[in-house]
Parts: sequence; structure tokens; C-alpha cells
Amino acid sequence: KIITLITESNTWSRVSSCLLKTTSFSFEQKDIFNNRKSLPERKIKSSVNPKMSRLPILIAAFLLLAVATATAESDSPTAYSLLQSYNFPVGILPKGVVAYDLDTSTGKFHAYFNGSCSFSLVGSYQLNYKSTISGYISENKLTKLSGIKVKVLFLWLNIVEVVRNGEEMAFSVGITSANFDIEEFLESPQCGCGFECEELSSDKFDRSFPFVSSS
Repeated sequence: KIITLITESNTWSRVSSCLLKTTSFSFEQKDIFNNRKSLPERKIKSSVNPKMSRLPILIAAFLLLAVATATAESDSPTAYSLLQSYNFPVGILPKGVVAYDLDTSTGKFHAYFNGSCSFSLVGSYQLNYKSTISGYISENKLTKLSGIKVKVLFLWLNIVEVVRNGEEMAFSVGITSANFDIEEFLESPQCGCGFECEELSSDKFDRSFPFVSSS
């Protein structure tokens, strides 16, 4: 009986030992599986750069700024529409103005071309606009003009003032002035060719500058 009990005891010991080993192996397998599962997650998280995550936001902000700037520029009046807002026709300014600035409190303005602008009008004198012209603008009146000249005979004279009187425009060179019908200034001349360019009709305009009557 003692031998039998010892044998049974040894048997249960071996069984218990096997069960413990099996259980331990199962836990080890579970730990290994969990570690393998969490390892890629840690790698993925560590591979995400915080700066890269902000990149789409920066791109979106840049696009919004570009759209807002383009909208603001398209809403800004041109130098020609500015003339019209002061009751002047666009034709007193040649094509090619690239920028302008205006102090609305004083009326002081500057208009900018890429370079000097010269042209001749049909049956009239030569005109020259410097790359920057300036003066003061108010409704129906341009005063203290600088940078605009007209050639009368052999002399270049500064146009210093332009005044609208109803349907006429009066141009002053200081010592004398000349009046013209406003319909002659409904379109802007082009630098170099004036109204004799291929796309414009030279027969439509006949602008002589009779600077003979004193103002």
C-alpha cells in the first residue's frame, strides 16, 4: 500500500508538473502574441511626424490666402475706372498703366507705366507720358499735373491741368489752353501708335491741339 501511494503520489506530481509547464507555455505564447501585436502600432505611431500632420493645414491656408488676394485684386478699381469715378473719360490716359496710388484725403495720385509712353494723334501734336505721372484729382478737375508733355511746333510744353466742362475737355499748358469734345476721349490711345494701330480705326479720331486761345 505504501508503494502504491508513493507511486500514485509520483504520478500526480508528474501530472501537476506537466500542467504547470503547459499553462506557463500558454501564458508565454500569449505574451509573445501581445508583444507582436503592439510592436507595429508603436512603430506606426513613432513614424508619424507632427510637422507632416500640419502640412495639409498649411496648404489649405495658403490656397485660401491666394484666393482672397486674387479676389481683392479683382475688386480693386483700375486707374481707368478711377478716372471715370471722378467724371473723366478713360481716353485722357493711354493704355499701359501698371499701377497707381491715390490719397483720397487730398486727391494726390501717381500713375505708373513700365516706361515712358509717346505717341502721335491723327492731325495733332506728339504726346509724351513719363514712366511716372502725378497730380491732384477731384471731380471734373486734374491739377498740378507732372510728367505729361505735348509738342507744340518745336516746343515741348507741360500739360498742367485738365478740366471737364459739360461735354468738353479743357487742356491747359499754363500760358494757353484748348478745348475738345469729350467724345474724342472715349477710348485710350496706345503707346507708340496712338490710334493708328491695326486694331483701331485711325479715321474715327481727328484730335488737333489748337493751343491758341488763352485761358
